[in-house]
Amino acid sequence: MGKLLKYELRKTWMIKLIALGLTAVAEIVFLLGLGMKNEKMLAISTVCLVMLTFGSIMVIGLYSLIVLHRDLNTKQSYMLFMTPNSSYKILGAKVLENGLSMLLAGAAFFALGMLDLTALFAQQGMLKNLWEMITKFLESLDKRLTLDWQTMGSFLAMMLSSWFGFVVLTYLADVISAALLSGKKMSGVVTFLLIIALEILTNWGIQSVMDGMKDASTAALFLTGAGIHLAFAIVMYVLTAWIMDRKLSV
Repeated sequence: MGKLLKYELRKTWMIKLIALGLTAVAEIVFLLGLGMKNEKMLAISTVCLVMLTFGSIMVIGLYSLIVLHRDLNTKQSYMLFMTPNSSYKILGAKVLENGLSMLLAGAAFFALGMLDLTALFAQQGMLKNLWEMITKFLESLDKRLTLDWQTMGSFLAMMLSSWFGFVVLTYLADVISAALLSGKKMSGVVTFLLIIALEILTNWGIQSVMDGMKDASTAALFLTGAGIHLAFAIVMYVLTAWIMDRKLSV
């Protein structure tokens, strides 16, 4: 598994390096604007950093689908399955690499954002207002969000698990497409349509369970959501690996 994980990291390092480089440039502009008290530079760099935060995590997640699609629909698939590894290990390495990459990227962007906000508010002599601003921002996202570690931790867990579950869902859609079409031109379109159909189906199932927990606390609700998303991800992982083993392994 270790060798497979290193192999997957090598295949995705370039996109991460690009995201890191763009973030570094935006951060330098932010720090220059902060030092020179240039509001225009601060505004532009802040918008760029926010876009890079969400964009980078999304791209890191979806880029693994592009790699998988290439692996399954080109001659690379023969090399992939000729290695002495089961489909469960091959897929597991992809899932693990993607999950770790998103987790580390999310933690890094969160830490950078908090440091930048603290520095900005401290310069303006408004550091005591930072907590209030974050509270209002969270309430704008969801009125149930409060600034206690239990609620915030469970909310972040649900967000990460839901995105992780979506990535595994895209793997399943792509593997089904590859098994049916074997790399034909329409395989990309079929993958896209399958992703939509599977996402609608899983969201319906998850929402049905969540609707029955209206009396639960906010933290319990978020933790339950995280658990359900992870459970769906595990089921889809096993199903995806099984299809790879039966239909795509040579």
